[in-house]
Amino acid sequence: MHSSDRDRLVLAAVVFAVLFSQLLLYPGIATLVETLGADATASPFAQTALDASMWFLVSEFAAYVAFVGVWGMLSDVTGRRTPFIVVSALAGAASYAALALIPTIGSISFEGVLLLRVLQGAMTIGALSLTMTMLMDLEGGHGRNMGAAGIAIGLGAAMGAPIGGQLTEVDPLAPLAVASGLLVVVGVLVSFVPDRTPTQTRTARALLEGISRRPTLSIPYAFGFVDRMTAGFFALVGTLYFQETFAIGAGTTGLLLACFFAPFALLQYPMGTLSDRIGRTAPIVIGSICYGVGILLVGAAPTVSTAAVAMITIGILGALVSPTTMALVTDLADESERGLAMAGFNLAGNLGFLGGFLIGGTVASSYGYDLAFLTVGGLEIAIALVAVPTFLRLSLEEDGLFGRDRRESAD
Repeated sequence: MHSSDRDRLVLAAVVFAVLFSQLLLYPGIATLVETLGADATASPFAQTALDASMWFLVSEFAAYVAFVGVWGMLSDVTGRRTPFIVVSALAGAASYAALALIPTIGSISFEGVLLLRVLQGAMTIGALSLTMTMLMDLEGGHGRNMGAAGIAIGLGAAMGAPIGGQLTEVDPLAPLAVASGLLVVVGVLVSFVPDRTPTQTRTARALLEGISRRPTLSIPYAFGFVDRMTAGFFALVGTLYFQETFAIGAGTTGLLLACFFAPFALLQYPMGTLSDRIGRTAPIVIGSICYGVGILLVGAAPTVSTAAVAMITIGILGALVSPTTMALVTDLADESERGLAMAGFNLAGNLGFLGGFLIGGTVASSYGYDLAFLTVGGLEIAIALVAVPTFLRLSLEEDGLFGRDRRESAD
């Protein structure tokens, strides 16, 4: 096995472990926050199960937004990635463990729980974003490398959701304990991968100026935002919608979420490789429009079976869009700015997650689930339609960046 292929596999395993640990918590989120002390009489953040669940998720992703750029900047300025991944993974593991110990302490308010969640998010995003940046540093085609990241993300989510649901039924705190152990494994595993960070280092100011001179990065950032918004929507609103509409428990909800994440995961690598050959525009634009329509179909599904079919469909479409969008970031970024460029993409994505939680949760709470599905699905379609003129004007897949990436992939 070529060293790049071996390292691609190891780095993908690291990304998988981080996402798997994150998704373990989602199917049983309402039970978990109750166990951690969410009480309407003691905290304004826990007036309902939906409110407490929303703020528990929002606090993590707010930390993602605040710190993802810090990790990317540190990596590019110092010319190192591995030490920061190790530190962030081990600190994230300690934070998950601290959350799991809260019921035994019994004196921490729900606001304190949310602060611990912020710390955990601030650490975990470093491990995730910088590992994805290490995949950007590999040779072999940007679509292929980001396809490896995508399949790891998808498999982590696909397996984390159903397994997390089963763990929750055994013990609501079990997902936290397993997540802590997995991040320890991440800290050890990544240390075996050579650090291929470009030797040319730059000051923080030069990095920011370089990124600002690449406005075309706003294209994948915009798609990353809206795609992650839909994921955040399903993680919170979709979970509660399925349970309330179809009267199912955490275990079945996890399986229903897996109907999306399984095809989303398994098709990422071939779809990313395909985009190296045919370009980025068609998979991103056409895939996003169809993906938005699919979300509307999920909200209209009358039974669990039809909802499962609709979730499988949008999983396939998501696999078409996700690795292609990440590959576009690599196409556009200078190699000495990859840490910050990927941080920007993850920043946009995490803002999307927050939007999914806040917009989806607020609309669903105030106006019902039907309008919430319409809002999120409509935004996915709208961003694709708005981006069409930009893609056509730049003609990205016809020359320059994509041409080089297709030749690299073919070599």
